[in-house]
Amino acid sequence: MPKYLLQDATCDVLVIGSGAGGLSTAITAKKLGLDVIVIEKEEFFGGTTAFSGGVLWVPGNPHSRKYGIQDSRESAREYLKNETGNFFDEAAIDAFLDHGPEMLEFFERETDVKFLPTLYPDYHPDVRGGIDVGRSVVAAPYDATALGQNLKRLRPPLKTITFIGMMFNSSSADIKHFFNATRSLTSALYVVRRLAGHLRELAVHHRGVNITAGNALAARLAKSAFDLRIPIYTQTPAQQLIIDGDIVKGAQVQGHKGPVRITARRGVVLAAGGFPHDLARIAKAYPHVRRGGKHLSPTPDGNTGDGISMAEQAGGVCETRFPNAAAWMPVSAVPMGNGKIGVFPHLLDRYKPGIIAVLSSGLRFTNESNSYHDVGAAIIEASANEPDAAVWLICDHAAIRKYGLGHVKPAPVPLGGHLRNGYLCRGKTLRELAQTISVDPTVLQKTVSDYNVAARKGLDPAFGRGTSSFNRYLGDPDHKPNPNVAPIEKGPFYAVRIMMGDLGTFDGLKTGLYGDVLDANGQPIKGLYATGNDRASVMGGNYPGAGITLGPIMTFGYLTARHLAGVS
Repeated sequence: MPKYLLQDATCDVLVIGSGAGGLSTAITAKKLGLDVIVIEKEEFFGGTTAFSGGVLWVPGNPHSRKYGIQDSRESAREYLKNETGNFFDEAAIDAFLDHGPEMLEFFERETDVKFLPTLYPDYHPDVRGGIDVGRSVVAAPYDATALGQNLKRLRPPLKTITFIGMMFNSSSADIKHFFNATRSLTSALYVVRRLAGHLRELAVHHRGVNITAGNALAARLAKSAFDLRIPIYTQTPAQQLIIDGDIVKGAQVQGHKGPVRITARRGVVLAAGGFPHDLARIAKAYPHVRRGGKHLSPTPDGNTGDGISMAEQAGGVCETRFPNAAAWMPVSAVPMGNGKIGVFPHLLDRYKPGIIAVLSSGLRFTNESNSYHDVGAAIIEASANEPDAAVWLICDHAAIRKYGLGHVKPAPVPLGGHLRNGYLCRGKTLRELAQTISVDPTVLQKTVSDYNVAARKGLDPAFGRGTSSFNRYLGDPDHKPNPNVAPIEKGPFYAVRIMMGDLGTFDGLKTGLYGDVLDANGQPIKGLYATGNDRASVMGGNYPGAGITLGPIMTFGYLTARHLAGVS
């Protein structure tokens, strides 16, 4: 398939953006007989999806039914009603619950997209309607060589969460072998085989090809699109919509040799990834940025709100109205050499026993084993009077060598490089560590001392770590009696500074049920649709479970395409 657009073109549906939202829409539309073109402003296709965990939250999905998971549409609806609160959108929630399982079956039956069940609990399993397992599925691992020459255009995974480019699935036994490599011969042999295979991949393909998570989902979607002869033109940014009277008829885009026009007979679908890198917009939407703090998003740099801006020029509306404008993610800034900074999302370390988070005051402030979004919201709130929404992860030597800390890998990988570049801070005593990170030494010592009293018994009376099934799921199951709690006792002690990032925006364009972009009067703008993070989230600014972004994104992409094909 061609990489570049050289001349004017006509299609039924023009999709702007190549993540899961755009590609699910494109594939469904093509399967229903429509002619589709996908354009992508960056050199890689896959969007934020390629960086993600590749998890979809879909209550009543066929995998949970197959394994006899006890769930019901009614309980899922009740859970979402409780989670979304004042932003409960009855029609959209009902459409998601009705069509999510149907969407999964469609893609698994008709395309290369395949999923596996997970054991993820809902993030708030104790809320009425929440359950302990069964609503999340994950993209099956994939051999990306199936993409052929297009492999070069697949967005690589986020560099900071790979090991020399090798991907892991955090919910599988894979990563457990790496954690246990110094304590188990079986795990050590497993790691050696994995590393040898990965090095062969690097030698042949210059990247890992046995891919997992969101990279596998993006690759599977792209392969399905290519099999259907859907062109995905990369390095082809949309410049402006073509509007005839009050109807959107296509877009002017930057082709390989200059501006070209793409005429769309049925509609233009905006799927450009929301606005996490639109500096002007996040300065208004993100509370910590509004008060002068820093923000570091691990999403693709190209997600600068282009789709939303074009829609606004056509009369669309994007309001900052949700209690959380984005899916918050605590991150750390990783020095990568030559002045470059990588972004590390703290997905796993916070759940492990012997690791706590403290404010600049030296005080704990939340249950560190809650979801990334909940911890992020707590950081923003607790840092309201600070220059930055930032905290410190603290642990002792035993914990960092067993679990790692942020970008610092567990033993036997050495710590020296991270200590030298300043990413990791160390002190022989807690007082020395506190002085190094400019935290009140007396307060930090008391915080750790108070925490340790109960932690020695596996308890956390202050914040209740380990009391929910979700907390325990990502802890250390071999650590008893509480997989999330252990004392911090023997130096040296370590700290990594974490600050606020996001996984993508929740606020977005106002749309109708099928993604039709609405104007200020609530009327559809003819020929203009939005999906993915360009469309306001059905979750209303909350984060109820693993995959609540991609599950609705692919479901509503599927529904938008069916509507465009006249079969909704």
